[in-house]
Amino acid sequence: MSAFTVNVSGIAPSTTQESLHDFFTFCGAITSVDYNESENAAAIHFEKPSAAKTALMLNSGTLDGSTLTVSSDVAHADEEHVEGKEGIDQSDKPRAGIAAEYLAKGYQLSDQILQRAIEIDNKQGISQRFLSYFRSFDTTVGARTLGADQTLSGKVQQTVSAAAERAKGVDAEKGYSKTAGEYYSKALSSPFGQKVKTFYTDTSKQVLDIHEEARRIAADKKAATPPPAEPTQAAPAPLHEC
Repeated sequence: MSAFTVNVSGIAPSTTQESLHDFFTFCGAITSVDYNESENAAAIHFEKPSAAKTALMLNSGTLDGSTLTVSSDVAHADEEHVEGKEGIDQSDKPRAGIAAEYLAKGYQLSDQILQRAIEIDNKQGISQRFLSYFRSFDTTVGARTLGADQTLSGKVQQTVSAAAERAKGVDAEKGYSKTAGEYYSKALSSPFGQKVKTFYTDTSKQVLDIHEEARRIAADKKAATPPPAEPTQAAPAPLHEC
């Protein structure tokens, strides 16, 4: 059992352990979920304290139509930055970015929760591990895909699609978080690349900025989803001679 635990109550009777896990996994890696369905309550155990801290941000959030109460018996602090570790974990992301991912997925978070995310980022700052990853991604991948001294965010209109495709290959080669890396590469190399860069590296933002980033994430996911296959029509039955 992890020491980085939050307690959740007010869970809807229709909520399953799987959907509860899916909801809180946006905060970071979960080690286990103890779900007491008879009491509509659960204990979510996280791998890192920063993930538990993000989960507390979701107090009064909505899941399956029910308002959740998220609390903890102890205070959880963000862990120190560790040098030399490549890539990022979900819990390394800015809280405003995580809130945008919730909205893009279709979950309902009040503007009060979004403001709470902004305030945590303002108070704690964005993790150095995430900033190092994001800036390195912007400059290193930009140089390898666009040329020396080029950044993805600085490439506004020229060869946008080609740059994004090449960035995917570099992302996989470097072993970065694939899902995050693919989105960042496309977003940074898009016409709104500078706005995306500012959103993830600057703590100065408003609730409206989170809604805007959520729309970008949702649009990217929709574009990446293949259209449903058309149903095949059965061949007509052969005619038989009398």
